[in-house]
Amino acid sequence: MSWRLVLLVWLLRHLQKPLLARLDPVGARAQFEAVTSLFAAPRGTYVGKGRLGGVPVRRVVGPGVADDPAAPVLLYAHGGAFVLGSAKSYTGFAAQISTRLGRPVILPDYRRAPEHRFPAALDDLRAVWDALDADLGPERIVLGGDSAGGNLALGLLAQLCHLRIPGPAATFAFSPFTDFRDRAGSRRRNADADPLLPIGRLREVREFYLGDADPADARASPVLARFRGAGPVWLSVGTTEVLHDDTLQMAARLREDGVRTRVLEGRNAPHVWPIFGDYLPEARTALDDLAAFLSSVSAEAGS
Repeated sequence: MSWRLVLLVWLLRHLQKPLLARLDPVGARAQFEAVTSLFAAPRGTYVGKGRLGGVPVRRVVGPGVADDPAAPVLLYAHGGAFVLGSAKSYTGFAAQISTRLGRPVILPDYRRAPEHRFPAALDDLRAVWDALDADLGPERIVLGGDSAGGNLALGLLAQLCHLRIPGPAATFAFSPFTDFRDRAGSRRRNADADPLLPIGRLREVREFYLGDADPADARASPVLARFRGAGPVWLSVGTTEVLHDDTLQMAARLREDGVRTRVLEGRNAPHVWPIFGDYLPEARTALDDLAAFLSSVSAEAGS
């Protein structure tokens, strides 16, 4: 562990985790926006605003990345427990991954709970997907997300597989929430070890997002879905996260369906640690690993 990771884990454990435990999810929106605003987009970033499929989106192009309307893109669903976060708050991170991965990033402002419960956010992501698919074709789209956004990305992938619609060239998720049934052992095993997520809040997320919907609905819990025919998938998770088993079980399901899957486990790394790419060497290593994975997928597709 780098000294920066040690410091970050200490700060999250002693400052951020207690705050998350106290604040109600909706009340935490302003605080979340303030924290994510620290990840400012670098000079030279292009940010365009518009709509795709009727959904507000941002098109974020990092410095040095060609802004060609016909270029392959990354469709990214932001995290925030289905309640927090926005395309605006994720613009800085989107610029970072745009530069690292060499393509524009499309950030949907999907509808959030509790005002809009499941499956509103997933429907919005699907609408944006359909618009991009019509313009570019699925082979020119990479699908990604973090935490709740990782759930949405994997849920969309499952939906496309179920309907036998050609899916993205590849999919990735940082610390995805994949099982609303609350059966993963790491939810209890890592409850104290996780430096960021209070376990009690995860149960509240289910109420806020699902309402009366069935937690065993595969659209909400993609670990229960089938993925035959899906393109390669890359996943990352910290070893002390309460969502650790969500990722490992997701990988097992994907491999069971014959999907090429890579899992990167960050030793003692916090929830969605790649978002700290400007600060943590471990985060930069993770993003480099993802970039190499996507390059290999592109090379195989072109061979």
